[in-house]
Amino acid sequence: MGGRVAEREVVVVGGGPAGLATALELRRRGISVLVIDGSRPPIDKACGEGIMPDGVERLRSMGVEPLQDECCEIRGIRYLEGERVAEAAFSTLCGLGVRRTVLHAAMVERAAETGVELVWGEKVLGLCAEGVMTAQGQISASWIVGADGLSSKVRHWAGLERSAKGPRRFGVRQHFEIEPWTDLVEVYWGSECEAYVTPVGRCEVGVALLWSGEKANFGKLLGRHSELVRRLEGARPSSQARGLGPLHRAVTGVARRRVALVGDAAGYRDAITGEGLSLAFHQAAALAAAIENGDLREYDGRVRRLVALPNALIAGLLFVERHPALRHRLIGTLAEAPDLFSRLLAIHAREQPLASLGLGATARLAAGLLRPTSV
Repeated sequence: MGGRVAEREVVVVGGGPAGLATALELRRRGISVLVIDGSRPPIDKACGEGIMPDGVERLRSMGVEPLQDECCEIRGIRYLEGERVAEAAFSTLCGLGVRRTVLHAAMVERAAETGVELVWGEKVLGLCAEGVMTAQGQISASWIVGADGLSSKVRHWAGLERSAKGPRRFGVRQHFEIEPWTDLVEVYWGSECEAYVTPVGRCEVGVALLWSGEKANFGKLLGRHSELVRRLEGARPSSQARGLGPLHRAVTGVARRRVALVGDAAGYRDAITGEGLSLAFHQAAALAAAIENGDLREYDGRVRRLVALPNALIAGLLFVERHPALRHRLIGTLAEAPDLFSRLLAIHAREQPLASLGLGATARLAAGLLRPTSV
């Protein structure tokens, strides 16, 4: 690779959706960027494969739109717990269910079209004064972006990692050949394990399981959700089970000197809200703007604001996940008040501000959570 001595403005370590989104946002601003990854496309990963409406908007603004026959529009969310069912639709746009490999291929194609320099199958070995080191030599850059996922090495090299506290949570995902029975993402709540079903094609769904404790077998975990097992009866698996965890990764910040983190590398709380990709795309836009302005401090502050509400929601849902009686009350309340669920979903999807919830809806939610419920 002969041109290594030439300095790029930005080197992005990690060529997944977060890294490619950052590269695309940088190219929109006329900034030269190289993306380097030790794997080769399309890169797969264990995830729920649902993108919230605001994330779909960000994708389209980057010129990325997977083919319609390779994805599914998502109209909203449905919670199920035994006989309790609560559902809500997104208020304006639809979300998107899409296989990670399909999304990655579309983003790689778009990155190449916009002039992003892509280097696959080459690992970054560390940071250096000039940029990054690889087995093939040094790559110089003015800015370095760590987009290398949950177990980010860039985060460690930059001294931005800190110990994560709390229960250990894990995730595992597998696909099944079956026609989707709904255009909603379904969340099956159970004892210390949630199942997320996302339509990802005309004849395929993805099932992601999240749980607390230790590593476990997909089939055993799925067996905790009898209604979902019945739904999938006779459906043939179309992928191998793929897992990851522990999920929680903590950071001291997302930028230091000329190194910045984006996506899962920038800290990760949990997948329970399903907005990891959308959040990564928002971070990518904020990071590109900060690099254009030559000041990563504004990016650090912007990320703190971006994750404040999602992290609060995650903390609340994890608390509910650990307390069955409270979970019964929450789902029962949302089932009885679908307008309340819709308003909460709109806030979660960044379609409406938190203030739009209002005192009346807040009081109704609080009353529902406090009322006696048979378990």
